[in-house]
Amino acid sequence: MAKKGAPEKTPVPAAEADPNRGLTEEEVRLRAEAGLGNKAVEAGTRTVGKIILSNVFTYFNLLFLLLGLCVASVRSWNDLVFLGVITVNTLIGIIQELRSKRTLDKLRILTAPKARAIRGGQTVTLPTEELVRDDIVALAAGDQVSADGVVVLGSLRVNEALITGEADEVVKNPGDSLLSGSFVVGGEGRARLTAVGADSFAARLTLEAGKNAGPRQSEMMRSLSRLVKVIGFIVVPFGAVLYCKEVLWLGRDAVSAVTGTVAAVIGMIPEGLYLLTSLALMAGVLRLVKKKTLLHDMASIETLARVDVLCVDKTGTITENKMTVEDLWLLHPDAFPEPAVRQVLADYVYAMSGDNETLLAMRRSFAGSPKHKAASVLPFSSERKFGGADLGEEGVWLLGAPEILLKLNYADYKEAVEAWAEKGCRVLLLARQDGPLGETPAGRLRPAALVLLSNKLRREAADTFRYFREQGVTVKVISGDNPVTVAEVARRAGIPDADKFVDAQTLANDAAIQAAALQYTVFGRVKPDQKRKLVQALKAAGHTVAMTGDGVNDVLALKTADCGIAMASGSDAACQAANIVLLNSDFSNMPHVVDEGRRVINNIGRSAALYLTKNIFFFALSLTTLIVTLPAPFNPAGLSIVNALTIGLPSFVLAMEPNKERVSGRFLPKVIVRALPAALTDFVVVLGMLLFYDAVGLPGDAVRSVATGLMGVVGILMVDRCSRPYTLIRKILLAVVVVAFVGAFLILKPYFALPPMGKGDTAVLIVFALLAKPVMDLWSRALDALRSRVLKFRGEWDI
Repeated sequence: MAKKGAPEKTPVPAAEADPNRGLTEEEVRLRAEAGLGNKAVEAGTRTVGKIILSNVFTYFNLLFLLLGLCVASVRSWNDLVFLGVITVNTLIGIIQELRSKRTLDKLRILTAPKARAIRGGQTVTLPTEELVRDDIVALAAGDQVSADGVVVLGSLRVNEALITGEADEVVKNPGDSLLSGSFVVGGEGRARLTAVGADSFAARLTLEAGKNAGPRQSEMMRSLSRLVKVIGFIVVPFGAVLYCKEVLWLGRDAVSAVTGTVAAVIGMIPEGLYLLTSLALMAGVLRLVKKKTLLHDMASIETLARVDVLCVDKTGTITENKMTVEDLWLLHPDAFPEPAVRQVLADYVYAMSGDNETLLAMRRSFAGSPKHKAASVLPFSSERKFGGADLGEEGVWLLGAPEILLKLNYADYKEAVEAWAEKGCRVLLLARQDGPLGETPAGRLRPAALVLLSNKLRREAADTFRYFREQGVTVKVISGDNPVTVAEVARRAGIPDADKFVDAQTLANDAAIQAAALQYTVFGRVKPDQKRKLVQALKAAGHTVAMTGDGVNDVLALKTADCGIAMASGSDAACQAANIVLLNSDFSNMPHVVDEGRRVINNIGRSAALYLTKNIFFFALSLTTLIVTLPAPFNPAGLSIVNALTIGLPSFVLAMEPNKERVSGRFLPKVIVRALPAALTDFVVVLGMLLFYDAVGLPGDAVRSVATGLMGVVGILMVDRCSRPYTLIRKILLAVVVVAFVGAFLILKPYFALPPMGKGDTAVLIVFALLAKPVMDLWSRALDALRSRVLKFRGEWDI
């Protein structure tokens, strides 16, 4: 239904454009204006309006506004200072997210998936979002199908596993339909787009999934979200009960009751924790951008920090992508002399239309003029491990893995093949077949020669793998090449246990794959679906798995891994399936990427403990004062000093510090355990002070000042703990926190509605402040003893 007053769009009928001509510019314009473009169903980043609204209209911001109105209603204007802190936090969040949006939007424009469309008889490369319905697109191995369509020219082998879950390759001939989200693994052809944008199959799946699930969240963000929901649910009724206690049970005046209750509620809310987490993650993303690394989702940062197994391919990771032909080893020179073999190879590579590194290397080495035109070709497939060409009078020739082509006769040539494989060469067999060309070898096979190829070891490979070894990350090499070749290359790169290798052809079932995943380091002759099953087996064993890849044969494994990492120089399908894309395709960037993930998550955990110290303390104290009917000892303005100087400032500084320790265990329990000693110390010294005042009958006017001072002292002790081991930045931070808090507490009391203290109050503050350090040490030792006991009886402490 068109909007009232808006001009109605003229429907554009479907057109069957000539596969060689495609649409005209006018036809493209009409379809774009009619809303028949291939616009993505969800944007890469949020709009400016959504960013502002999501930062301003949060549950806790609305709660703080309500608390502010309560304070204003009793005209305690100084106690409204906490709203200034909340406003600053909100502005910082908006500004930082807008900065991140600008940077990532620019980067996504550069890295947006591209398509080759036929328009006006010309092949043009353009972003997939600029395609329209009825466009003719050219497809080849490595391309991802960006919209639903139908094949109109050529033949394609397509994998639809990302859409249907079925890993088998499907042959698509003219008239067959293509699903968006599938990817081409072989062949080449052209397709006419029939459903684009939100109408495509993949888009409908995305929209349906979006009704039931949000963006992928990491363990840390899930934990924080649950924590915030629980606190948000509890804090309002709890605050109402506290107010009733202040008014009905203690008979306090309205000003004291309101400010005391508001301070208690504020103390229970981790107001800056979610902001800190978001800012730290955004800062991590921006630092990775500077390292030429693009993240498709924020959750990947935490996953990187937790990775303990890294699966890599040989080519492009351990070795350079560029491949060279080292030699041509004749097997039967009398029957197949070298000139004849070279001519066959020249004819073969001329007939093949692909541009993978193997074919490029062979074209450079066998560049003679073709003499025999191919009647038909069978492109190489990583599933079947060979390709072929029917060269007419010259016969049918196959090129591929020797053990696959020779099968039972492989033993006759095994010594020669493995001798070259042990030198790190990729060995391909060229053989003439007496039978017709097909998906499986048919008829007698006559081996002619071994084509010996090699990739140069990356200069920085040894250093990169040394880093992972030192960081406790196990490396698994998963390749389609001969396992002997792969093992030798892995050994040269310094990968531990490279001599533990297996031929994946011998892994007959899923149980064998699961056992091999834990037993071996190097896997050769691996099929694409086996790569996925190896990753699944490692994940099932409790590992956090990262997978690197660049080819279409890596897509399934990249999607299955906890964190898929693709090289930008690889196939579009691999880049779209991965969580992280190395824009310069340089594997030596991986240590920087992993370090950044660890820095962000470890430091968020360190800083989060500062926030939860306050929250745990206030929940415990508020509950206790309800039971023993003690007055609330804090006011909102005074609490703002503690929040800003012992939590806010140090948390943001510590969140940006280097930290390379591998992340393990569950986020929230670890943070709670880290926060407990300080929280319980706050509870003991503040409650002890309140009971002391009540027992000796001292005037209670200065209790708020004493309580604020004690909480500040414990906060400084907690900052000291979080700053260890000391660095220059952390020493400066600690000194600034001490000087700023002491100065604000002594000089600015009137501005924060803190009553003046007499000599007796000062003496009480000093005594209980001196108790804080030994009490915190005592709680720490008690928790360590509890942890040791749990370790003894349970065998683990999964926090």
